[in-house]
Amino acid sequence: MSVDTAAPVQAGELPRTVGFRGLMLISLGSIIGSGWLMAALDSSKEAGPAAIISWILCAVLFAFLALCYAELGATYPVAGGTGRFPFFSHGRVVGFLSSWSSWLQAVLIAPVEIIAAVSYLNGLHSVNKHFPMLNNQGLLNLRGILVGLAAMVVFTAINLAGGKFMSESNTIMMIWKTAIPLLAVVVVLYESHHLGNLNNAHAGGFAPDGIHGILSALPAAGVAFALQGFEQAAQLAGEAKNPGKDLSKAIIVAMVIGAGIYALLEVAFVLGVSPSDIAHGWQTPLGVANANTSSAWYTLAEAVGVTWLGTLLIADAVISPSATGVVYMGTTSRLTYNLGKEPEMPGFLSKVSPNGVPVNAIIASAIIGCIGFGPFKSWSVIVNMVTAFTAIMYGFAPIALAGLHKKDPDRARAYTMPIPKVLLPIGFISANFLIYWGGWDNTWKLMIVLVLGLILFAIGSRRAADPFDGVKNAVWVPVWLAGTAVIGYLGRYGAGTDPDHDGHLNWLPNYVDLGVVIVFSLVIFFWAVNCTRTAEQVQRAIDADLGRTDLLSE
Repeated sequence: MSVDTAAPVQAGELPRTVGFRGLMLISLGSIIGSGWLMAALDSSKEAGPAAIISWILCAVLFAFLALCYAELGATYPVAGGTGRFPFFSHGRVVGFLSSWSSWLQAVLIAPVEIIAAVSYLNGLHSVNKHFPMLNNQGLLNLRGILVGLAAMVVFTAINLAGGKFMSESNTIMMIWKTAIPLLAVVVVLYESHHLGNLNNAHAGGFAPDGIHGILSALPAAGVAFALQGFEQAAQLAGEAKNPGKDLSKAIIVAMVIGAGIYALLEVAFVLGVSPSDIAHGWQTPLGVANANTSSAWYTLAEAVGVTWLGTLLIADAVISPSATGVVYMGTTSRLTYNLGKEPEMPGFLSKVSPNGVPVNAIIASAIIGCIGFGPFKSWSVIVNMVTAFTAIMYGFAPIALAGLHKKDPDRARAYTMPIPKVLLPIGFISANFLIYWGGWDNTWKLMIVLVLGLILFAIGSRRAADPFDGVKNAVWVPVWLAGTAVIGYLGRYGAGTDPDHDGHLNWLPNYVDLGVVIVFSLVIFFWAVNCTRTAEQVQRAIDADLGRTDLLSE
């Protein structure tokens, strides 16, 4: 249980008001959003029944990273931790890049969740007839954009009420968000359970596209997107009552619950569809007539004869994504708040109200999120890019923790991840797998955006006392990014296996490509850890953010 009293708030600081339940539900609320409404259909198209393996594999890969964030968040309880942890270990350049990638993925989540809700609502005949919000291509029209902007205003208002109100409102929503997917699993399996779907020879068997389909489903079909978010409790560590006691437990519990729910949902979906609809493959698991459906579970509920469940799922299509959007707008504002602390960025972003709310950061995050409705007007268009940004963010975490183990070994740790010398490199490999499986078409765009971030950083660095501070600790970063791009270009993953489809060469055979990613990742990992700042520099950076050590006590 969390303690009843929060640490006193000093002027200009975020108040510590969020306990274990709030932290756990913030992470779980980030995991259970539009992913459960969309990803089961998309992953079955990509991998067939073997999509069940995709969910389990993704959960295992994320488990290594969740353990990493559990220790980082509990040991270094600062707001916007995904950006601050690498700053502690490697300085301004690495810290900025981590914050930049964290911010890019987080700022786009609220628009993604809103688009999912609008898409499901548009699946209702009455809505589509009288108030259509999607055009014939399935993209947001003007009505859809206006509804999205209105939702962003509501999300902003909730976050302006503060971290405690955000966690409490999320607690209420999570009761619904967890119950409805589990209800869908039970009802659909009761009404329709075709065990033959697991290995239907006419549909290509258990794994129609083999290992390639299983792995590509992680980024391409939204599996990784759906399971991401476990680290969100670490973003609010600066507002946790007792981070040393609560954070690690909150992250791990949320990850286990979320992964379990998603695996059950995929099983129910695969067994629930009609065998006649997959007689010629898994390209249209809900039938040819519903090939372009934007409301998969609603369509499945109607197909198995439980109309009442379909109605309930439409309501959930609004509630679940909305709750996730609220959480991510909150954590985005904390990342914006931390970016404002850097000399390269506008200082007004780090200002907080007398009540301890980062008002400027929240408003700035909302404005950027609203802009996202312009280029990204469908759920599938944006999910792959968000996953790529997330993978970069995740990649910095095990490197930061390994460096902090090396240069800050004596700090009190309420939680320590097991066998870190083994699991931390595996965590970094996991992040690089996600980038590679996302395909060349995403990788080159990702690299351009990261280089743009470095250019902005270089321009802003002219205002810093020492513009070159942290550069030598980041010499491995350009090699990591360039090598990742080259492997993606030579590899097998993209919009298709045809090299002309998205420009990748498809030269690396199955399994050989995975070996290349593993070896490259290990070289970069140990090089990066060796580039950690001196113990004195690490200590100064941590002390400047934490100041107090009593928050780590139990």
